[in-house]
Amino acid sequence: MTSFTTTPRIRRTGQNTHFTYNLSRRVNDVQTYPIQSPQGATILLYGHENGVTIVWRGGRRLKRQKKSPEPEKKQNGTSDDAVMVIDSDDEQPPAKAQTVHKFEDKPEFEDEDEEVPYPEIVQTLDLTLGTAVLHVAVMSMAPYNPQDRQNATGALLSDKMVFAVSCVTNDVYVITLPLTPPSFESKAREELRAGLLAGQAGSGAWGESLVLLSGQRRYSDGLAISLVQPKSSDPDSKAPRAVVASCSRQASGTLMLWDVPLDPKARPERAIEPFQTEYLPQPLSNVSFNPSHPTQLLTISPYQAARIYDFAVSSVPPDPEAIGPFPPQGSWLLSLYQPFARPTSSRKPILDAVWISHGRAIFALLADGMWGVWDVDGVRSSSGGAAMSSKLAHGLKGAALTTFSISGYIEGTGSLRSVATQQKENHTGEFAPMTPHTRRQATASLSSTTTFDRLAAVRGGIRTIALPPRGKALQEESLVLWVGGLEHVCVIPIVSRFWDSQLRKGSGGGVNLFSGAQPTRMVKLADLSTGLLGERCCGVGLAPASFKSGTSSEEDGGLPVDVLIQGESRLIIVRQGEDGPGKKIAKLVDSRRRRLFSEGERSDAIIVHGNPERTTSFSFNLSTSKPGTLRRKPSQSKKDDSTGQFRGSDYTLQLPNRSRVGFDFMSDLNAAADVKDDVTARNVEAEMLDIMEIDQVLDNMTDSRGSRRKKVFFEED
Repeated sequence: MTSFTTTPRIRRTGQNTHFTYNLSRRVNDVQTYPIQSPQGATILLYGHENGVTIVWRGGRRLKRQKKSPEPEKKQNGTSDDAVMVIDSDDEQPPAKAQTVHKFEDKPEFEDEDEEVPYPEIVQTLDLTLGTAVLHVAVMSMAPYNPQDRQNATGALLSDKMVFAVSCVTNDVYVITLPLTPPSFESKAREELRAGLLAGQAGSGAWGESLVLLSGQRRYSDGLAISLVQPKSSDPDSKAPRAVVASCSRQASGTLMLWDVPLDPKARPERAIEPFQTEYLPQPLSNVSFNPSHPTQLLTISPYQAARIYDFAVSSVPPDPEAIGPFPPQGSWLLSLYQPFARPTSSRKPILDAVWISHGRAIFALLADGMWGVWDVDGVRSSSGGAAMSSKLAHGLKGAALTTFSISGYIEGTGSLRSVATQQKENHTGEFAPMTPHTRRQATASLSSTTTFDRLAAVRGGIRTIALPPRGKALQEESLVLWVGGLEHVCVIPIVSRFWDSQLRKGSGGGVNLFSGAQPTRMVKLADLSTGLLGERCCGVGLAPASFKSGTSSEEDGGLPVDVLIQGESRLIIVRQGEDGPGKKIAKLVDSRRRRLFSEGERSDAIIVHGNPERTTSFSFNLSTSKPGTLRRKPSQSKKDDSTGQFRGSDYTLQLPNRSRVGFDFMSDLNAAADVKDDVTARNVEAEMLDIMEIDQVLDNMTDSRGSRRKKVFFEED
C-alpha cells in the first residue's frame, strides 16, 4: 500500500492550475532529482515520518502485469505424487531441494507517450528506514551528462540515482537506487509479504544500497551532497565518490564532511566517520555545494554572513603521512556580509542563499523581504566583482564582499520591515505630530531587540533548477523563492535575463520588479490557498515543465517550470498560465464532475440517488379569489364607469363597491396634465390650490381653534 495518492485534485484559478496530491503522512522535505528516468519521468523524493518515498511522474507508462494461469489441481490429492510410509516414526521424509532465485526486475513500458493534459504518476516506492527523515539532499544540478558512459561517473548516473537523507536519530544515509521505476510484478512479490521488514531499505529488495554515516550527536539542520573525482594516480580512485556535508547544533555549531565510495565492490561494512570536522562560533542553517566546483561549499550563518568553504584546499601545510584523497582540514575562502537592519546595529538575518550562474554568483534572500545577488566571479561587468574574482584566482583566503550587484524587495513584504521604515514609506512629505502613541512606536522601532525578534521568526527559502539545454546555448536556470508564507511565492523564469534587465534599470534595481516581459521579471504566484486547502506553506521547489516541447509559450503566460509547493500533508504542483494546456485540463475536470467514479471502477460506498418518479417542481396558487369564480384579464373586457360592471361577450361580473381611499387628487392631476389647451390665461396657482383643497383645509383649521387663541387676519393689498 502506497502513501501517495496518484490521482490529483485539480483546481483551476484565474492565473494557474493546481494539482493537489493528498498524503497520509506529514511531509518534512521535498526534492526534485536533477536527472530524469530513462523513460522520461521526473523523479520527486520526499521525506516523512517513516522514511523516504520516491515518485516517478510523467513519461511512458508501465505495462500492466499479465496474470499467469494457475496450475491444474488434481481432483483427489495434490499435484505432486507422494508415497506414505507406515511404521517409520524414527525417520524423517527427505526434504525437497529448494533453489533460491534472485529476483531480477525487468519493467516494460508503453511504446509511445499517451497524449494527456497533465503528467500522471507512473510509479511510487516507499523506502522504510524505521525513523523520521528530516532532510533529503540531491545534487543541485546535473554536473555530468548521464548519456555519456565513457567514464565511471557517467555510467553510474545513467543507471543509478544517488541522494542522502538525514534522520531524527542523528544518522545520515547515502542511498543509491535504480533510476528506472520498479515494475508492478516486483511490488507484488510473495517474499515481500513474509514480514514487515522484508522490503526495508538496505535489504536489496529494490536494488538499492544503503551506507550509514556516523559521528553526529545532534540531528542535521542542513544537508548537501556532491560527486567528486579525486586527483590521484591510483587506478582504483577513478570510481566516483560522494562527499556529504551536514551542519548541526552540536556544541556551538559543527560542520562535518564524509567521503563515501560509490563503487559497489568497495561498499563499507561499518559506518563511515567524517574526514573533516569544523567547529564554528555560530550554528549554520543550510549548506550547498557549488555545481561547477564540487569542492566548494556555501554555508549560511543567518545572523553573521554567508561563507564559502573549500574542503580540498588545506589551511595548514600538507602532512606527508596523511592518508586519504582529501586533506584533514579545509579553508574558508570568502565571507559575504548582508546589509544592516537600520536603524539598528544588527545585520538582517539571511533566510537562504543558493548558487546561480553555474556557481559563479550567489542569490540571497533576507528576512525583511530583500533579495540580492553577490557577483563573486564577475559574471556581469562590475569593478568589485572582477577584483574579487582576481583575488580568489590567486588563492586569497579570508576575503570579504558586501556589495550586491543587484537587489530589491519583494512586493507586499513591507510588514516584515521595521516600524520606522514603514512610517517613512507611508508618510513621505507629510507632517506627523509627536503624540504618546507615535512616541511609543518610535521607541519600539529604535529597539534592536524588537526588530531582531521580529525578523528571526520569519521563514523562507530558495530553490534553483537547470532548464533543458537548447542547442549549443549555455544552459539556463530558473529560481523560486518564498518568504513568510504562501502570500509571497515568486518565480524568476530565467535568471540571466532577469539579471541583465535589472542592471539596465540603473541604481533602482527593485523598481518595476514585476513588470516587463516574462523572462526578465519576477512572477508572483497567486491563489495558492486553493491547492493547500488550509495548510501552511512549508517549502517550495521546482520541476521541469511537463509540456512535451519542454517550455511553455510566453504569450500564454506560462513558465518553463512547474512550481512544487510543500504543505503539511500535501504536495501541490502549480502550473502557471491562463491559456494553452489549461483549456485541456478544464475539459478534463468538467468530464470528471459528470460521474462519481472513473470508467470501469466500482465502489462499496452507499450512494443515495433519490426517487426518480417524484416530481421536483411545485406550483402554488397565491390568488385571493375563491375557487370556481369566473375570472378574465381586464384587457379582454370593457368597464362601464356608471354601473361599475365588466361587460364581456358572454358574461357580466358584478364587482363590490370599494370606498375611495388614498390620494384621490392624483386622478385630477393626471387629467390636468393631459389638457392641451392654452393655459396662459388661466390662474394655474388657484387651480392647483383648488385641486389639492388646501384652502378648505386652512379654513377648517381656523374654525377649530380654541377660545384661548387669538385670530389674526391679514388684509390683502
